Amino acid sequence: MTAGEAARESVPEFIERFAALLITAGFPPMPARVFVALIVTDSGRLSSVELTELLQISPAAVSGAVRYLTGLGLVSKERVPGSRREYYRMPVDTWHRVMQMRNQVLSRWTELLREGVAVVGGPGTAAGQRMSEQAEFFDFLSDELRSMLARWPEASPGKAG
Repeated sequence: MTAGEAARESVPEFIERFAALLITAGFPPMPARVFVALIVTDSGRLSSVELTELLQISPAAVSGAVRYLTGLGLVSKERVPGSRREYYRMPVDTWHRVMQMRNQVLSRWTELLREGVAVVGGPGTAAGQRMSEQAEFFDFLSDELRSMLARWPEASPGKAG
């Protein structure tokens, strides 16, 4: 999509397109839509009512999505002084947190593959050899990702200086 085409795209269309990408990466559909809605808002926060209207979903769907995202630490609740409404906001380091969670998944895959090597008869079997190589690959990815994530605070354009 060119920049001109993107400029003509509506915010709801963009939300759906970005959410679809997150869904293919394993995000549940409603949390993906709420997550992207929070990304695109200028204020950085939305109320349940605003999410319901923007996404054309039920209050129950918003509640479930927000509960999921808060459970992962990707969204926080806040109250605005003078308002009785709860608003939802993303932490500044949301993508950093997402990648840390991905790295935890890689580590769990590595551990499980290594356990599986014993289940299939050890590294001397074809399956054991294949699983050992896969565990090494995920271990490598995890180490590299951990290293990159550790360097990000210094490389970040928004770093305190």
